[in-house]
Amino acid sequence: MLKGTVELIGDKSISHRAIMFSSIAKGTTRIKNFLMGQDCLSTIDCFRKMGVNIDINDKEVIVKGVGLRGLKKPNEILNVGNSGTTIRLMMGILAGNEFESTVIGDESIGKRPMKRVTDPLRLMGCNIKGNDDANFTPITIYGGNLNGIEYKMPVASAQVKSSIILASLYADSSSTIIEKSKSRNHTEIMLKSFGADIKSTDLKIGVQPVRELFSVENINVAGDISSAAFIIAAASIVEGSEVLIKNVGLNETRTGIIDVLEAMNGNFEIIDKRVESGEVVGDLIVRYSDKLIGTTIDSNLIPRLIDEIPIIAILATQANGTTVIKDAKELKVKESNRIKAVVDNLKNMGAEIEELEDGMVIKGKTKLKGANIKTFNDHRIAMAFSVASLISEGKLNLDNTACIDISFPGYFDLINNLLK
Repeated sequence: MLKGTVELIGDKSISHRAIMFSSIAKGTTRIKNFLMGQDCLSTIDCFRKMGVNIDINDKEVIVKGVGLRGLKKPNEILNVGNSGTTIRLMMGILAGNEFESTVIGDESIGKRPMKRVTDPLRLMGCNIKGNDDANFTPITIYGGNLNGIEYKMPVASAQVKSSIILASLYADSSSTIIEKSKSRNHTEIMLKSFGADIKSTDLKIGVQPVRELFSVENINVAGDISSAAFIIAAASIVEGSEVLIKNVGLNETRTGIIDVLEAMNGNFEIIDKRVESGEVVGDLIVRYSDKLIGTTIDSNLIPRLIDEIPIIAILATQANGTTVIKDAKELKVKESNRIKAVVDNLKNMGAEIEELEDGMVIKGKTKLKGANIKTFNDHRIAMAFSVASLISEGKLNLDNTACIDISFPGYFDLINNLLK
């Protein structure tokens, strides 16, 4: 069983944005509870290469911003590693700066579609070149001279939305972005604190260009609910467990996992709800439940929990009845094809699961058995099946655990400290 208290690591999405926005603001910003994962460190590396002074001290990062138009042309290619957030958001900033830059990433990034970002940036007047008409890296951006646009997004994506918002800051006129469905809004919340003129109503976001952004003295990064999801699931399915998870980010665009846990009859409560650095946070108590039930997850929830689907699938194997996950095609173009990765690995563990074109159907409750798990170098697949190992009969072997450091450094130490 798992017992104890977890001090949650910083949110990955917010950590990325804090570095980027502090870099293009005037003045010094201190970022506390920053996530020292590989993805976020890639963001730091890229902005250092564009002349930003960024100091790291334990969990605090100090950024000396250079202003909206103060970035320098990098002397080398900007390598984002495994980080989709870094490349997609940064392209919006690069589009607004009057220099040439080239971005690349690892093998996984090389397979992830970028036209969803490069197409709207081209509509704003940016000259962009890259593989397959700038759908794949390496991508070269010749920035500057952007026009405001009205853009109706074909996919629900906070990364795409954020890239357009950032480019719009540099444009010659206002921009309007119309979302397909509501995606995480960390960009809008944080940019406003730096002085950006952004107005959101329902699915419409209006952005006015600005002459300058100004530093925020302190940013306290909320705990990452996507990381908390693995602890939430583990405590819910390992008999006798009770865990207090502190400082959980409870932004309503991210709390789909909480809604699913409630629909599945999970045993949890939220305490000490509060607002820090513009984000809602709270502490979460999660207890074991032997009364979990299946549920349906569709387009109404998917944008609010897309990263949590792998661990929700593990949770569903321990719920009575059928869980249906659909409208989740986006899972196919993550670090791996997460639909296939989850289905194939769970079948090997004895789960009753069926692959859909846009999701999966899981029938529970099932006793899982040990197996050799292919992670496809995907941190969320690795963590999801590490949770499955806590309840499986027989040994479970993960072919790669190093990839977990991308988003959750110290993950296994944390889990081991909770195990009693």
